[in-house]
Amino acid sequence: MSIHWPILRRLIASPTAVAATDDVRTWKRVEVLIAAALLADRLAETSRSRTVGALLPTGAFFPIAALASWMLGRVVTPLNYLLKPAELQYVVDDCGCDTIVAVQPMLDYLGAAPKGPSILRLEDVNFRTMPEPRWPSLRGCFGSRDELAVLLYTSGTSGKPKGVMLSHENISANIRQCVEWAKFGERDVILGVLPQFHSFGFTVLTMLPLTVGCRAVYAAKFVPANIIRLLRQHRPTAFIAIPSMYNALLSVKGAEPEDFASLRYIVSGGEPLPRPVAAKFHERFGVRICEGYGLTETSPVTNWCRPWEYRLGSVGQPMPRVIQRIVDPGTQRDLGPNQDGEVRIGGPQLMMGYFNLPQETAAAFDERGHLRTGDMGRFDGDGRLSITGRIKEMLIIAGENVFPREIEEALDAHPAVAGSGVVGRPDPVRVEIPVAFVELREGMTATEAELRAFCRGKIAPYKTPSEVRIVPALPRSGTGKVLRRALKEIIEAEVKKEEALPS
Repeated sequence: MSIHWPILRRLIASPTAVAATDDVRTWKRVEVLIAAALLADRLAETSRSRTVGALLPTGAFFPIAALASWMLGRVVTPLNYLLKPAELQYVVDDCGCDTIVAVQPMLDYLGAAPKGPSILRLEDVNFRTMPEPRWPSLRGCFGSRDELAVLLYTSGTSGKPKGVMLSHENISANIRQCVEWAKFGERDVILGVLPQFHSFGFTVLTMLPLTVGCRAVYAAKFVPANIIRLLRQHRPTAFIAIPSMYNALLSVKGAEPEDFASLRYIVSGGEPLPRPVAAKFHERFGVRICEGYGLTETSPVTNWCRPWEYRLGSVGQPMPRVIQRIVDPGTQRDLGPNQDGEVRIGGPQLMMGYFNLPQETAAAFDERGHLRTGDMGRFDGDGRLSITGRIKEMLIIAGENVFPREIEEALDAHPAVAGSGVVGRPDPVRVEIPVAFVELREGMTATEAELRAFCRGKIAPYKTPSEVRIVPALPRSGTGKVLRRALKEIIEAEVKKEEALPS
């Protein structure tokens, strides 16, 4: 079944219940339904393309735009407003949308709208009238995996953004998996701050609440003090964020353990949670941050460590109907517990492929039809997964395989370190040597020698960074993830310059 049919039934069945609260207002379910129908009327007038772009801040207008698009049988393309102008233009051109649904503050933030498509500003839509009678499109309602619902663009580790094709059934299946795993119901309240162009923000923070009928509380911008205020005001039962956000919440002086007492689930995703952040959060607020795992290509959630199954550094067991294997990247042989290998994933939540990229799509799947994630991990004896690194980012130091995360965790444990990123530099003797880029906490100091000595006390000598560079700020993605590829580009440029010097 399509995503929107269960949502529409839910909106109609209890029209006066609150669906969402955002920075602008509180929305009843009937108001979401009418707004989506009115926007569908305008889209039917202005758009003829298969795809519809959505350039919107985190809030209730995003699901309204998605529902309007699905009512017309269109494909939603959430646009990442944190991309560089050329990258955003590439996404717009690649998806082929002729209309972008936007709000003026977002256009002001960008400075200029992407070229080509017409802009349908929500400020120009009269939401005080009644929509034309319309029977929603039947496309996708019978659960065909071939019925495309959304194009989520991901840049991966290199190259141009790729459009991940997720069907109605992909998203619906992942919602069912999450609901079955976490037992979400109408009494839950989910606090969301992740961008809705992000796969976790799209599925878990937006489509899941509408499908289940629980209330969503949105904040368009992450401001730590405001998150604490929303926790106090709305008493959510679930909060999902990324590690850098949890680190920032530790800086709110007035925050108390009681602020987090209503939460059944407090989940970190997007990248590994640094152990010092997990420890400090538990020490101060008395709650465990549980990690989850998934990729845009898996709709996205595949693993979710529930509080009663907590293991430090583990993302938990695979969720229902998720197939997961650990494979030796060299021999392609399946590995047993406590052995490191590539994580391969199958199941009903697995993407259709990459948009207009047949070769990349073919390369993404193995002979069993399982996704090659590129992530290295291991299962423990209880079937709980831990992610140990990325295959492409693995360093080979004097014949030993080393993952940047292990070195970064050692550095991040230093009280003066706010964050770190480690990449390899070619070395004629050791093949590669680790180079660390470190961002310090405000008002704190540390020297390169001090940080290297600190590392030597925590990890093997050959893993200790040969060089530590203290930088004003680390390059990060829109969701706060340290961009190792940007650090790698710095090293590659230096090496190229050195090679060009006369010997």
